[in-house]
This record gives sequence, structure tokens and C-alpha cells, in this order.
Amino acid sequence: MRIAFFTNNYLPNPYGVSTSVDGFYRGLQELGHDVSIFAPHWNGDESSDDKNIFRYPSVDVPTKVPFSLALPYSPEIDNIIEEKNFDLIHAQHPNILGTQAKRWARKKNVPLVFTWHSLYDRYAHYATLIPERIASKWVMDNAAHFASLADHVIFPTPSAFHSLRRHVEHDRISIVSSGVDEDLFADPQPKHIRQKYQIPADAKLLVTVSRLSEEKNVLFLARSIRRFLRDHENAYFLFCGDGDLREELEALFGQDLLGSRVIFPGKIPRDHVKHYLSASDVFVYASTSETQGTIITEAMYCGVPIVAVRSNGVRDVVEDGVSGILTREVGSDFVFALNKIVYDRDFRRQLSEAASVQAHQKYTVTMCTRELMRAYEGVVQDFSSAKSL
Repeated sequence: MRIAFFTNNYLPNPYGVSTSVDGFYRGLQELGHDVSIFAPHWNGDESSDDKNIFRYPSVDVPTKVPFSLALPYSPEIDNIIEEKNFDLIHAQHPNILGTQAKRWARKKNVPLVFTWHSLYDRYAHYATLIPERIASKWVMDNAAHFASLADHVIFPTPSAFHSLRRHVEHDRISIVSSGVDEDLFADPQPKHIRQKYQIPADAKLLVTVSRLSEEKNVLFLARSIRRFLRDHENAYFLFCGDGDLREELEALFGQDLLGSRVIFPGKIPRDHVKHYLSASDVFVYASTSETQGTIITEAMYCGVPIVAVRSNGVRDVVEDGVSGILTREVGSDFVFALNKIVYDRDFRRQLSEAASVQAHQKYTVTMCTRELMRAYEGVVQDFSSAKSL
């Protein structure tokens, strides 16, 4: 099958959608499919030698986190697409390059698939010149309109589907999760991380990998971890990632002189994430804006139990009491869960084993790509049947 991905985010930007697109790109190629990616240019582009990845001109936008905004009109890219034949086009966003995906799907008379990756209203605070209430309504209405025009809509998890279903005006829907790249996560080196940051081998290590921004609820996470660290002198925390709240987070831990046990490594390269996850005793997460949370499935794949705030997306992936503990968004609940996992070795081992088994059975690129292909095959068949009427 000949497939085109249009995405506003892609590597080397390391977060959610980029990870999902790259995983499916690799998985579909492994199955023998012809896949093209159309994405913004990004400074430090690591894929310049890949002839199947095409970069739109872009500008760096002075938002709260680094963002490369595609300029969606490119005669050069238009000529490339004009010469290609696709069986379907898959938009990862409802705007910017999503608009180009819709345009080319109609022009080439092929089905348009749309993955609703995010709770877009949770990101309205990035539109600093527009009142957040107005921005929230606009982004959700825009996504709903785009979904109504797509030939098929994909949601990453059942809870995302149930939460967002009211915005979709048709029933051509599938649930397909993003998977962990088995090759990328092979052979982790946890000892290297502890040595690099001088963390004792017997210390209890908590880790998160997240954008350090409002929608990821990192201030709640930091305050909860701070309470835990105050009572446990042999515990450390790796706060991986970067964002506009980093300075505030560093100052928060500095108030209690915990800075020596809280480490901010910054943004982690994709091929190093497995080392950080595998070095930890518990993966912690507080975001309530996820439709899946691919970093959680990656932690589980590495055999790391989870403590997370119970929310849509996350609760589909983490089985409470089996692969981790889900809590209310209450600091004392979060700290209680940490105490239970960190200092009950047998319980932690049980959670670790279950997390690894679940991730290997349900959340690998291989498994998830097969689900995606089943959706694609149905889309193409339905579209062809509709054209023949």
C-alpha cells in the first residue's frame, strides 16, 4: 500500500505525535509498504538522508516550547506530491499540514484518515494573544469539522474515543494505539545513567520524561515528588525534558535544598530514553491531557511500574494495582502510592513484571501497526465501494 503521512510534528522533536508517526513509519515499512512523510523542517534534522521524508519550509515560533511551524505552501513539495500515487493519506493534525493532507486526498481522489491525537483544548494556553476560553472552543470546533470531513477517524485509546466521540459526526472510526519500537528500545544500559549522574546503586530512583509545561501538570508532579523526597534521603528524581516551566520547577526543589537529588537532564534523545527509563525504580506521571501517553507504554516496556494521575488515555494503558498505581490528583494520594511501590520490593517486582508483559503483548510497533493496517484496508475497501456506486 502507498501511504502518505502529513504531520505538524516530527523528529527530532521527540514528543508524542512524533514518536507515534515514526513508529508507524518504521512498522509499515517493515511490512513492505511504501510510506512518505511530509513534515516541517526542523533545525538539527536527523532524517535528511531519508528519501521518503519531505520537509516543508518552516519558521521557528517563539512559543512557550520550541516549535517549528510549517509553511504549508511549497511549489517544490507540490511537484513531489503531484508525481506520487497514494492509496490513502493520513493526517496527524486538523490544521496546517492537515489542511494540505485534505487538499491532496481530494485532488487525488483517495481516502483521508485522521488520527485525533490530542485533547486540543488543553493546549489553548499557547495562544497567548487570544483568551483561553475562545481559543479552546475554536481548536475543538476546528478538529471536529476536520474529523467530519475525513473518511475515517482513529483514536489512540477507548477513553479518548468516549471522551471525543461527540465531536465526530460519522461512525467510520477505529481505535489504534501507538506502539513501542522494539529495535529502538533493545539493550538498555541503566548503569550508565546512574554513573553519569552519580546516583548510588542502592538509591531509589524516580523518573519522568515530559515536556515541562502547563498541559503536562508538572507543577503538581513536582510538589508531590518534593513531599516524597523530604521524607526519604535515599531517593533521587530525574526530571527529564524541557519547557517553559523548567526554571520554576528548579526553584521549587531549591527551596528545600533538594537540588542535589533532583536532576534536570534536559531533552533526551530518542535513542537514549530507554536508558533513563530502565535505570529507574518507578516512572511518575501527572498529565491529564493525554489520549494515550506513549512514554508510559515505553516505561512499561522497560519493566518500570507506573505511578500516575488517573485520567483519560493513561487509565487505558496502566492497569491499576497490576502494572502500576493510578491516583486522584491529590498530593497525599500520589505520595502514598510512591511509598507503597518504592518500599515494597515484592509488590514493585510484581508490577514491573506485569508492566513488561502487558507492553510486550499489546503495545509494540509490530502489534499496533497490524491494527493500523486492518483499519487502512477497511478504509480503502469502503472508499472504493463508494466510488463504484
